[in-house]
Amino acid sequence: MNFNMKEATEVLERTPQTLEYFLTNVSEGWLQCNEGEGTWNVSEIIEHLIEGEKNNWIPRLEMILQEGENKPFPPFDRYSHLNERSNRSIEQKLFEFKVIRIQNITKLNGLIESPLYLERTGLHPEFGIVKLKELLSTWVVHDLTHIAQIVRVMAERYRADVGPWKEYLGILKRE
Repeated sequence: MNFNMKEATEVLERTPQTLEYFLTNVSEGWLQCNEGEGTWNVSEIIEHLIEGEKNNWIPRLEMILQEGENKPFPPFDRYSHLNERSNRSIEQKLFEFKVIRIQNITKLNGLIESPLYLERTGLHPEFGIVKLKELLSTWVVHDLTHIAQIVRVMAERYRADVGPWKEYLGILKRE
């Protein structure tokens, strides 16, 4: 296993500032493009990250520490951010994400009192028994997945415009 709390926290702390630097003051076209019907645009991805900060990572971590395997996590609706359309700017959304993430990192650091806590288990509604370190690893990889998704969605916007160079642009190759 490669999980390391310090390394995990490094990525979790950097995600908001990475997204803020990359997305602040970009044209609306970059924020609204997607990969086709049923896919998310950049703005929706940020809203999904906010929803996860509010209702997924720390609540589930706390549940592992308080309930263990006695009670399953409440299901997390990965699509709930699509139910309410927000008129907020990308900068406002990124700021909200950053503020909640800072609060969650502080909570995380306060809750993990010992490396032994990482082996504690909880009950996932689909997967069954999961370890706290698996939840934390998933949080990190979830961030990386959505950073990659944002870049991929933005590249898709220029798919038709790159002409024959598409052959050399791995981000535009669909499997």
